[in-house]
Amino acid sequence: MMPKILVIEDADPLRNDIVEMLGFEGFDVRGADNGRAGVDVAREYHPELIVCDIMMPELDGYEVLETLREDGKTASIPFIFLTAKTDRSDIRYGMGLGADDYLTKPFMANELLDTIRARLRRHDTFSEIAERQVQELRESIITALPHELRTPLNTIMGFSEMLATEAPRLKPDEITKWSMHIQESGKRLNHLLENYLMYARVETLRVDHAQVDELRRQSSEPTAVILMMAEQKAVFYNRKSDLDTTSIPAELPYIAISEQDMSKIIEELVDNAFKFSKAGTPVSIMVGQDEKCFVLKISDKGRGMTQEQIGQVGAHIQFDRFLHEQQGVGLGLTIVKNLVEIYGGSIMLSDENNEGTTVTVKLPLASRQDS
Repeated sequence: MMPKILVIEDADPLRNDIVEMLGFEGFDVRGADNGRAGVDVAREYHPELIVCDIMMPELDGYEVLETLREDGKTASIPFIFLTAKTDRSDIRYGMGLGADDYLTKPFMANELLDTIRARLRRHDTFSEIAERQVQELRESIITALPHELRTPLNTIMGFSEMLATEAPRLKPDEITKWSMHIQESGKRLNHLLENYLMYARVETLRVDHAQVDELRRQSSEPTAVILMMAEQKAVFYNRKSDLDTTSIPAELPYIAISEQDMSKIIEELVDNAFKFSKAGTPVSIMVGQDEKCFVLKISDKGRGMTQEQIGQVGAHIQFDRFLHEQQGVGLGLTIVKNLVEIYGGSIMLSDENNEGTTVTVKLPLASRQDS
C-alpha cells in the first residue's frame, strides 16, 4: 500500500499540480486549500506525511504544525514546509516547532519527490527502531518483572510461614537469621516499587515545565547526602572496605537540585557500582567543579558496558540479564539520567576497557548558597 500524503496549499494551481504529480508517482494523495481544512483532513485521513504552505488563510502553516503536534494522533507525522520565505529566522522558527524539512519556492518536481522519499525512509527507520524497542520492553517486562516481584515475595512468605509454624522449636539466632531474610526481601521489594513510582514522577516532570522551573530553584549541599547514601549501600552489600570516599571534601558547593532527588541519584549509581562489581574491588566516589557545574564521578571495577549498551540505556533494559543473573528491571539508571537532564545537567558513562564503568554526572551550581 502506497504512503498517504496530505498537501495543504491555498494556491489552487500549485496544489493541484502537486497532487497530480504525487498521484502519478503512485502515492495516495489528498489536498486541502487552507490551514483549517488541512487540520481537519489530517485528523480524518491520517496521512504518513504532510506537505504544507506557510502563508495561508484560516490557519497559517506554523499554526497548522503547532495544532497537529499537540494532538497525540498526528504529533509524529513528518511535516515538510513549502514556502517563499528564505530568511533563516523563519526556517529556525519552523524547525523549532517540529518541522522535518523545508523546501523553498520555486522548486523542481524531483526536489519535492526526493525530499518526500527521504523523510518517509527516515520515518520508517524510526518506526522500526521504536517497534524493536517496544518488543524489547515487552519481553523484559514479561521476563524480568514477574521474577523481581516473585523472588522477594517467595522469600517473605516462605520464611514467615516457617517462623509461624516452627517458632517454638527455633533458637533465637535462627529466628534472627530468618527475620533478616524477610527484612532484606522486603527492602528489595520496596525499592522496586519506589523506583516505579519515581519513574512515573520523572516522566510526568518531563512535560511539566512549571514544576521543573520550581525544582530548579531549589538547592542542596551534597556532602552529607553522598556520604550517607554511599555508606548505606556499602553496608547493604557488606562491602564497607571497598568504598573509597577519601577524595570528598568536608564541604561542597551548593548545587541546583533538591536533596531528595540528589539522594536518589547517589543511591542508584552507588547501588549499580556495588551490584555489578565483585567484593574486594573498589567503588570510588570523586567530586569536583567544572566552571559552573558540580562534577560527580562514581567508578567501579566490574564487567563494564559496551558502547552499544551505553547508548541503549532505558527503562526496563537489562543487558545480558540471563548470562549474569542480575537483579533489577533496569529502571535505576534511566531514573538517574532523566533526573539529571530535568535539572539541566548531563550524564556520561564510560567503559574502562571492559574493566569497570565510570559514571560522570554534572549538575549546575546553585545561584545562592542556601537550602
